[in-house]
Amino acid sequence: MEQQFAWWQQGIFYQIYPRSYMDGNGDGIGDLAGIRTKLDYLAWLGVDAIWLSPIYPSPMVDFGYDITDHRNVDPLFGTLETSDALIAEAHQRGLKLLMDFVPNHTSDQHPWFQESRSTRLNPKRDWYVWADAQPDGAAPNNWLSIMGGSAWEWDAGTSQYYLHTFLKQQPDLNWRNPAVKEAMFAVVRFWLDRGIDGFRVDAAHFILKDPDLRNNPPNLSAQPVLHKSMGEYDTLIHLYDTGHPDVHAVYRELRTVLDSYGNDQSRIIIGEIHLKNRKEWTTFYGTHLDEFHLPFNFGLVTVAWNAQAIRTQVEELEEQLPPGAWPNYVLGNHDEPRISSRVGDVNARLAMLLLLTLRGTPTMYYGDEIGMHDGTIPPEYIRDPLAQNLPGLALGRDPSRTPMQWNNSPHAGFCPPEVAPWLPIPPDYLQINVADEQLESTSLLSFTRRLIALRRAIPALSVGSYQHVAAVPEDCFAFIRHHHGRRYLIALNFADHARTVQLPRSSASTMLLSTLVEPAQPTSAGSLHLREHEGQLVELTANS
Repeated sequence: MEQQFAWWQQGIFYQIYPRSYMDGNGDGIGDLAGIRTKLDYLAWLGVDAIWLSPIYPSPMVDFGYDITDHRNVDPLFGTLETSDALIAEAHQRGLKLLMDFVPNHTSDQHPWFQESRSTRLNPKRDWYVWADAQPDGAAPNNWLSIMGGSAWEWDAGTSQYYLHTFLKQQPDLNWRNPAVKEAMFAVVRFWLDRGIDGFRVDAAHFILKDPDLRNNPPNLSAQPVLHKSMGEYDTLIHLYDTGHPDVHAVYRELRTVLDSYGNDQSRIIIGEIHLKNRKEWTTFYGTHLDEFHLPFNFGLVTVAWNAQAIRTQVEELEEQLPPGAWPNYVLGNHDEPRISSRVGDVNARLAMLLLLTLRGTPTMYYGDEIGMHDGTIPPEYIRDPLAQNLPGLALGRDPSRTPMQWNNSPHAGFCPPEVAPWLPIPPDYLQINVADEQLESTSLLSFTRRLIALRRAIPALSVGSYQHVAAVPEDCFAFIRHHHGRRYLIALNFADHARTVQLPRSSASTMLLSTLVEPAQPTSAGSLHLREHEGQLVELTANS
């Protein structure tokens, strides 16, 4: 019997940062009404699912990740009715819609926390992580915040500390309290009942900590704990303040909630899990593939941009995936520098070919399909609290969150000319924008759309097996996707000079797509000739 694949295994995900996608009401901030006007564009592009960063009511200290009401929409973005219309209109176009679920913390303005800090006797006191000071008045332990400084904040009103893994305005929920779990699961059901197709779970592995609040050991290796230096945070090994084994039981329960809606293939949960240890990362699929459908794989975000490093990333993932688990890849998101800025414009085309042809579900970040670059943010325009709290570490995320570049009119068509956008738009919008690239057959947008169409038309590129090609130059990476007797070779040259890749024995090839141009004639018999920084997608056929 032929294997059946779920929609999310065959699909392409597209992340939208709502503040920056399209301003629908003329205030310089993107919103749901603006996104609704661009659904036809997304359907034209060919993606299958949209993931929205948080749209909930929030003081916006961390731009929506500090939530005051999980069952509503912030007026900046619209209303519940607007979200209902967006869901319905997306579904009419064959697009799925996912939302961010933020389980680790709330805003300190959330009614739950307001009750929790009102008195130690309040019924919601134990909904957050509170602890006594040490005898000398110091914080309960040495845990540090990702956003800088201690992870503990003193509350003078109740004479205890509360825990905040992120900003002090983002107190951590206590997931060891069953009432918290039930309240947050009710949030999930609320949105599923409104038609949402799934969730991306923010900071998924942080929600349960060591119940004894033990000190973290020092990091004597001086290596970054995450993929980039986080300053003081890297002085500790984060053994006790994240990833407690009890977290898996919570996500098994959450998965049953998703599975109760339709069948276990229809609603999806994706986990944001930044773990260097690949084997530990794979545990979030669940012992019986009963946790996350997809723990986000950030390998292509952090890897050195060369053929051998990328091949190693792919091979290690293929080797370590649990039986039956489905891989996934991303090139960037709202927390990372844009791919075009990281690797350059020519290599960004290679990256797109790689992302959309590897085995597994790809996630694109808005604007990467047109080659948007990181913006330059003058000091007076910095909005990101990470940049404000940790100056000098180049951790600011504003550059990758600048508004989408729709056309070459003022403010790139994102908002009215007379209104200032919430972040400055890079001046290259005059050349890099959707409208102009739709008209240019050699643009990155046109290339991406053709590639998506090929992926949709050729099952081998979405659900086929993966096989690496070993006999290639060291600065090339090549692999074969195979399905029902059809074979396709993807060859990528990372060198700044031409390379030749030999075809598998007794194979001929038909060119389908090149990152540079599409030759009208097939390539030479027995080999592919790749120009500098060129990638090719070819169909392999038996030599007659």
